[in-house]
Amino acid sequence: MKIKLILKWLTRAILVGLILAFLVGFIAYWRSTNDCDRKTALVNPMKAIRYCEYGSPDVLKFEDVEKPVPNDDQVLIKVRAASLNFIDAGVMRGPWPLRLMSGLRKPEKTRLGTDVAGKVEAVGKNVTLFKAGGEVFGVARPSLAEYACARERALVVKPANVTFEQAGSVAWAGFTALQGLRKGNIQPGQKVLINGATGGVGTFAVQIAKSFGAEVTGVCSTGKVDLVRSIGANHVIDYTKEDFTKGDQRYDVIFDNVGNHSFSDRRRVLTHNGICVLAGIGGAGLHPETWGRIAGNFKADLLSRFVRQKFVSYVTKLDKEDLKLLSDLMQTGKVTPVIDRTFKLSETAEAMRYFEEGHARGKVVITVN
Repeated sequence: MKIKLILKWLTRAILVGLILAFLVGFIAYWRSTNDCDRKTALVNPMKAIRYCEYGSPDVLKFEDVEKPVPNDDQVLIKVRAASLNFIDAGVMRGPWPLRLMSGLRKPEKTRLGTDVAGKVEAVGKNVTLFKAGGEVFGVARPSLAEYACARERALVVKPANVTFEQAGSVAWAGFTALQGLRKGNIQPGQKVLINGATGGVGTFAVQIAKSFGAEVTGVCSTGKVDLVRSIGANHVIDYTKEDFTKGDQRYDVIFDNVGNHSFSDRRRVLTHNGICVLAGIGGAGLHPETWGRIAGNFKADLLSRFVRQKFVSYVTKLDKEDLKLLSDLMQTGKVTPVIDRTFKLSETAEAMRYFEEGHARGKVVITVN
């Protein structure tokens, strides 16, 4: 009798919990909103890209918004260039797992962009490294606008031999490539393979690996072989003709920006102590392989705990010293950002459509006049 009573009350508790969870989720869903419906007069308007609903690039609008004002620790930048990144397409589309952080029904934050390059317009009273008129690049959120605010530690001086368009394409893709190669413990003289060598992250990864003294092999499609050679790869594999996991070469580091091979296939071409860096899932936006490749990366990370070779994942983060290093690499000519196309700020929706096709050779840049 006691067991039946326990089961009865346990069932009731579970049902009550499910009902409460549903009600909380329902309320949270309908309370999820943004400022798009609030019609207030703009004091200092500027043009920016805004999206009020989740969806395709059609939701991106070129509109007037209030010009930002820097706080005591911020720099106000007159934006000259920014660029599109994987996360921009992701938050715009709003897949359900991401909505738990960005807003269930509507995006709470309605602006896009992280990379930035431009001129300093004004600085907060605590800022000491920059002055009005200086040329800078780094990270500002949101940056797809005429003006953006950034923390002092998120910026460095733009090298004179680098254009605003080039500088505006660097930060997030450069961080991803640099920090991923470090995660692979890259050393001079090692054999390093970059799978997915022609996108924004891939083109930086090839050049950064070369600057570290590695022997670099890039994997790409037929039409991009010359590009990969031009940015310094020692060897190029055309994946339409050859599967790198079937070859005889062994690699100390695989920087896998695609995730389109099995755990065992990649292990086969790693050296005895090799490391595979799980850097991406191929292309921008959502595609049929997205969730399978995400699951495959988690699986590879887990399985590698039981073998000598390692499959490692990481989270890209803002780092001032890394930004300085990327600046130095550009200044010395060891890294040159590859730009596929540039679009005007008013053409951002068109730029996003192109970006989501996943075939860009390098970065897609937004210029601001």
